[in-house]
Amino acid sequence: MSDGLVIALSGGVGGAKLALGLSRVLPPDQLLVVANTGDDFEHLGLSICPDIDTLTYVLAGLDNPATGWGRRDETWSFMETIATLGGEDWFRLGDRDLALHVERTRRLGAGQSLSQITADTCRRLGVRPRVLPMSDDRVRTRVRSDAGWIDFQDYFVRQQCQPVVQALAFDGAAAARPQPEVVEALAGGNVRAIVICPSNPFISIEPILAVPGLRAAIETCGAPVVAVSPIVGGRAVKGPTAKMMQELGLPVSAAAVAGHYGNLLDGYVVDAADAQGIGAKVHIAPTLMTTLEDRDALARTVLHFADRLK
Repeated sequence: MSDGLVIALSGGVGGAKLALGLSRVLPPDQLLVVANTGDDFEHLGLSICPDIDTLTYVLAGLDNPATGWGRRDETWSFMETIATLGGEDWFRLGDRDLALHVERTRRLGAGQSLSQITADTCRRLGVRPRVLPMSDDRVRTRVRSDAGWIDFQDYFVRQQCQPVVQALAFDGAAAARPQPEVVEALAGGNVRAIVICPSNPFISIEPILAVPGLRAAIETCGAPVVAVSPIVGGRAVKGPTAKMMQELGLPVSAAAVAGHYGNLLDGYVVDAADAQGIGAKVHIAPTLMTTLEDRDALARTVLHFADRLK
């Protein structure tokens, strides 16, 4: 297997699954995972970073496999008490998970960056590959619906993706600075591949690409850019991707996702049922990751495909 750094762009459960596979087939110093922070928000006075936390828990082996988010063997005394007191309980924070949010909020208030906090959390939980936010600056995904603009977590969790999506915006992205280590890695001349995980392209990957300089750095990096389709058999594996595509006037297809990424892609990994009408170079492989072995196999497939594109 080739040497060099693999940089993975990740958001949501699908991104974390492939990141885990990559972490199992690569040495730790050859993997950098860049996490979407557009989902981040403040709730109950705490700074919540859903995609960073999902990645951290999955890579640490602490995730809840039944949900894909949160920690396994969680307890819920805090949420039960909040509900009893009449507080907001629509966003579920388990007791173990809560400790991370409390400590993150304290450290941010003390002046530490999100990157510093994430690196230290990963070290303490035994995560060996680097996990970095796309930016240490505040970026927030917003959804425009019939009722106007709403925060992403309001749309995604409180309203269970029921509002019709008319448009998306990434507040703060235009002024955000890309995470310095990510920029340095992309310009370092030792990148083997850039992997776009099978995350929602609109709300997980697009916020990363919206940070000024990141898309350009990826395009000029010189390494092959390979995406894995989040669409399998004409359906989204998880989350609101299919519903969102329909509401934005796009066909629910792997080809439409490839079209969204456009000339950013050098290669595209799709399931056999979804290989028609795609402009990028395509590799057909099983992309549904239901087992640990599936994650490992897809990770190897993506890396071997990327190596052939050089």
